[in-house]
Amino acid sequence: MIASLFNLPLTRFRSLSCRLPLSPRNFRAFSGTDAGMDAVQRRLMFEDECILVDETDRVVGHDSKYNCHLMENIEAKNLLHRAFSVYLFNSNYELLLQQRSKAKVTFPLVWTNTCCSHPLHRDSELIEENALGVRNAAQRKLLDELGVVAEDVPVDEFTPLGRMLYKAPSDGKWGEHELVYLLAVVRDVKVEPNPDEVADVKYLSREGVKELVKKADAGAEGVKLSPWFRLVVKNFLMKWWNHVEKGTLDEAVDMKTIHKL
Repeated sequence: MIASLFNLPLTRFRSLSCRLPLSPRNFRAFSGTDAGMDAVQRRLMFEDECILVDETDRVVGHDSKYNCHLMENIEAKNLLHRAFSVYLFNSNYELLLQQRSKAKVTFPLVWTNTCCSHPLHRDSELIEENALGVRNAAQRKLLDELGVVAEDVPVDEFTPLGRMLYKAPSDGKWGEHELVYLLAVVRDVKVEPNPDEVADVKYLSREGVKELVKKADAGAEGVKLSPWFRLVVKNFLMKWWNHVEKGTLDEAVDMKTIHKL
């Protein structure tokens, strides 16, 4: 049985893996109020172990994605975890955006940047040197969420531009408290969105992003943006875009500062 799993297509493996039982520890944590959670999201919330850090980005432990996103833990225990946000531009200097799926536990159906997730507490994603662990995680999640194969986004092509720390409630129960690595990559890729993670995708010019923000501000067409994407648009994105167009992205790098936004 175990050996046969490695021969399954990715979509089939996802379908099978979401039916695997929760570990005893996470089964005990599961409550009746979460019974309506999508099976894939439930598995990820309980089985993925996020990297806990302090406000200087020093690793202090790990905990489940579920526990890290409970607002009661964020407020009472000040749980802070490491995350990343990818900004993928094509050769026309358009930015790939995604709309998060309806099944997402935090911020469902909001529009956001290309890919947002967490490096996990595993050897390959804990490597600190040149943010390699985070870049490995970004490559993994681009495949999982958008079907972008590793060959299209080699880890060496990601440029870590900076870090920011923010806190944002999603609803009464869930929220985010993250120290986010901001990664840019300029590549033409084939996109095959995973409907468990992504409701829609689109490439936008910088003017298109500005129009999207205006719609969200006005509440037009039901457009909503993720809080972290808003922070990046306000503080960094247009400056990065200038460097992307000039081919001088390395000049935008500031990995020494942790921006508290």
